[in-house]
Amino acid sequence: MTKTSWSRFSKLAVVCLLALSVASVPAAGVSVGDSTVASDAEVGTQITATVTLTELYQNPQLETWTLEGRTELTDVTWTVEYYDQTGARVAQQSFDGQSFSGAQVSAEEGTSEVRVRITGTVPEVSEYSYDPPQSFTVLALTQAREGGSSNAIDSWSATHYTQESREARNAIDDAAAAVGEVNSQSAEQDLQRAIEAYNGDGDEFGLATDLATQAQEDAKQTRQSNRLTRFALYGVGGVVVIGLVVGGFLYWRSQQGGPDRLG
Repeated sequence: MTKTSWSRFSKLAVVCLLALSVASVPAAGVSVGDSTVASDAEVGTQITATVTLTELYQNPQLETWTLEGRTELTDVTWTVEYYDQTGARVAQQSFDGQSFSGAQVSAEEGTSEVRVRITGTVPEVSEYSYDPPQSFTVLALTQAREGGSSNAIDSWSATHYTQESREARNAIDDAAAAVGEVNSQSAEQDLQRAIEAYNGDGDEFGLATDLATQAQEDAKQTRQSNRLTRFALYGVGGVVVIGLVVGGFLYWRSQQGGPDRLG
C-alpha cells in the first residue's frame, strides 16, 4: 500500500469511528425529576402519585408536543400542571379515566416544567404470584408528536395486596429464611406447598399461612435436633479424651513402681 493510499485509508477509518461513536450516543428524551410513587398499596385504597418532567424540548428538538398517560388504577383523576422558568404555575388541566391525551407542552407558552398528579383506587389482583410479586401500572407517560409518532417517557409500577395475602407472604418470607438455615426435606416441602397455595386464585391464603408456619416449625425442630446432636458428639468426644487421659495416667503410674525386692 502506498503512502497516499494509506493516508486515505486512515482518514476513512477515522470518519467511520466518529460516525459509530455518534450513533452509539443514546437519546436523552424528556427527563424525569422528582417523583412520589408508592412501591406497594392495598387493594381498594386510594393513592396519589406525582411525577415532575423537566428538559422538555431537548431531544428530540421539539417546541411543541403532547403528553399522554395511562394507568391501571380505577376511578382516576389526572391533574397536569405547567410551570415557567421562575417556578410559577402558568396553567393546569384535569382529565378523568384510565388514560388521557391532549395535554400540550409548548415552549412558546413558557412551559419549563410539567407536574403530573394522579389519584385513583388500587385495582383487584387478577392472579397472585409470590415470586415475582403481583404488580400493576400506577402510571405510564408518553411523549406524542405531530404525525402520530411517540416515545415512552417512563412508567411506574407497584405491588398490590390484601390483608390476607400480605399475612401469607410475610409468613412465607419468615419460613423461607428459617428453612434456608437448615437441611430439612419436610420443611422444604411444606414451604413449597405454601408458595403453591399462595399462587392460587386468592382463596387459599389461610392454607398458605398454615403451611408456612409448619415449615418454619419444622426448620426450628431440625435446628434444635442438630444442636442436640452436636452437644452429644461433644460429650462423647469429651468422654473419649478423659478416658485417654486417665488411661495414660494409669499406665504411667504402672511404670513408676520401685525395683523388685525379690530380685
